[in-house]
Amino acid sequence: MSKAHDESDVDRYLWLEEVFGDRALGWVREQNAECLAELQGLPGFETTRARLLDILDSEAKIPFVEKKGRWFYNFWRDARQVRGVWRRTTLEEYRKEQPAWDAVLNLDALAAAEGENWVWQGAGVLEPSHDRALIFLSRGGTDASVMREFDLERKEFVPGGFALAEAKNWAEWRDRDTLYVGTDFGPGSMTASGYPRIGKEWARGTPLQDARTAFSGRHSDVGVQIRVERHGGHVHELAWRGVSFFTNETSLRQGNTFVRIDKPDDADVETCGPWILFTPRTDWTIAGRRWKAGSLLAADLQAWMNGDRALTPVFEPGPKTSLTSVSSTRQCLLLNTLDNVRSRPFCAQPAKGRWTLTPIPTPAFAVADVHGIDPEESDDFFLQVADPLTPSRLSLGTVGSRATELLKSLPAFFRSDGLEVRQFEAVSCDGTLVPYFLVGPRSLSADGSNPTLLNGYGGFQVPMLPTYAAMLGAAWLERGGVYALANIRGGGEFGPGWHNAARTHSRQRAYDDFIAVAEDLIRRNITSPRRLGITGRSNGGLLMGVMLTQRPELFRAVACGNPLLDMRRYHRLLAGASWMDEYGDPDDPADWETIRTYSPYQNAAASPRYPRVLFTTSTRDDRVHPGHARKMHARLRELGQPSLSYENIEGGHGSASNNRQVAFLEALMYTFLWRELSGEGGDAGR
Repeated sequence: MSKAHDESDVDRYLWLEEVFGDRALGWVREQNAECLAELQGLPGFETTRARLLDILDSEAKIPFVEKKGRWFYNFWRDARQVRGVWRRTTLEEYRKEQPAWDAVLNLDALAAAEGENWVWQGAGVLEPSHDRALIFLSRGGTDASVMREFDLERKEFVPGGFALAEAKNWAEWRDRDTLYVGTDFGPGSMTASGYPRIGKEWARGTPLQDARTAFSGRHSDVGVQIRVERHGGHVHELAWRGVSFFTNETSLRQGNTFVRIDKPDDADVETCGPWILFTPRTDWTIAGRRWKAGSLLAADLQAWMNGDRALTPVFEPGPKTSLTSVSSTRQCLLLNTLDNVRSRPFCAQPAKGRWTLTPIPTPAFAVADVHGIDPEESDDFFLQVADPLTPSRLSLGTVGSRATELLKSLPAFFRSDGLEVRQFEAVSCDGTLVPYFLVGPRSLSADGSNPTLLNGYGGFQVPMLPTYAAMLGAAWLERGGVYALANIRGGGEFGPGWHNAARTHSRQRAYDDFIAVAEDLIRRNITSPRRLGITGRSNGGLLMGVMLTQRPELFRAVACGNPLLDMRRYHRLLAGASWMDEYGDPDDPADWETIRTYSPYQNAAASPRYPRVLFTTSTRDDRVHPGHARKMHARLRELGQPSLSYENIEGGHGSASNNRQVAFLEALMYTFLWRELSGEGGDAGR
């Protein structure tokens, strides 16, 4: 036993980590019953649940599509198709208000025929013929899936075709009769994080056990994957070895072998036609020049593999600007960037040894996403735009033309008249300015009486953006609630530097930033501790647990979803080992010395009095172990602290496997928060 795990800290609730253990599940059902007895009968719960389900099942939602050959594919759920249907149409039909859809695979029918609760996990279509697909299905919404080959012309699974048993699988077409696959090949084939360690080349008609190993990593890695990138007639095969969550080795297939690409371990790499693109996470000095972290750098692929180290900048970040994603059309790159957490998309085109960036116009507060439709054939792109008060709009554009064609628009699912979006900055304890967005009435009363919900995440370089959230609007804003979205360090709002500032031993900065935003809301008299609630999921659930134990006096209610909370054991549970690059290694005494200061499970105490907390999780979450929420709830109850817990038996890391479950869980959360923060329920929940 390491120093970090001494005998004085024996965990009395380890039995709750037995996900499907009879004793643990019996306890879960008891907690669920207690939670439902308190919340399900409250005024507004059923109305909210029905309203949210109507939104989720609405046929007016935008059916977002992906082009494969002549078809545009969409996966759709509604009241009649609970599990969903994979369907397709043509662009001509898609332009219509009511397109004619061709159903390809109905999951409700498949689930009924096979007696399984199948949840859609995606499909990979064979290029360039587009007549076959690899379909991934999970039981109840887990990350683990089964894979089957599907005939897109006959609309049926291929008898004797490619198939993988349930595991955390990946598969990629190399050609019509060959796949790259990663799965559980037997003992030693998976990493400590539970992902494939080996990528194999599998020929049609041969047993999986005879597949040739093409690339492999180590047991300590996050995982291994091989991908095939096609662009403008160029085909490149890249093998990725995730050494840690933020470092990797990437190799390019040349002949029959994979040759490692020379790059920093923390740089991401992809190809685009003749180009190789790098995005380093820390500053990179090469060939006598220093490139900033978060830059997008291009080089001639073959020249780079031959030793030439000439790089051309496509995008270079500034103090408040960052790159969030890249896609391509046939002739250019499409960049989604942020400027002070506001979307600024660009088209980047190479000419005469440099890249020229042309802005794609979007509204000031809008969250925009631009991506290429078919980089093999066209320069068309889709542009999606929304803001907290303006429903999403999907347009079709073409590189070189400023005009776009509006294809689809989401209806207004809640009343937004009288509301406005504002952006403020809070000052963290080290002087860092931390932006946040506020959505609420234009005539907001500055008397501290507004029920306010503050959301945060602060991890894994994920930016929190102020987009249209129909359920939030219907269940919270329309009732008079105010919503705040914090852009704390650890996220990706200002690129990798903003993220790295709150990693491992600097983790407390993310929590200090969130506290600063909460205090700023109170200082401005927007709200008060009696009216302030907070919410977060996954890593954001860890944030909620830290707020609960570090600054309980600031908040009245906490909604904590699919959280990490026991940071002493997180690396031993499911995919937790893959996140040590974010949090540190609890078995390393130096790392534990930092982690122990904020780990919610270890820091829970009987006093002071905590705000009321609602934990939600899923039995089938095979990414963040449900034991985190279970154990924390049990510990709080033991300490006499106010806590509720609801665990969905299905749903994976998203907590729900269909719209009905989503609506139910969201209604529980908003009913709980409204009762606690509005004052309408008095102190009934305290």
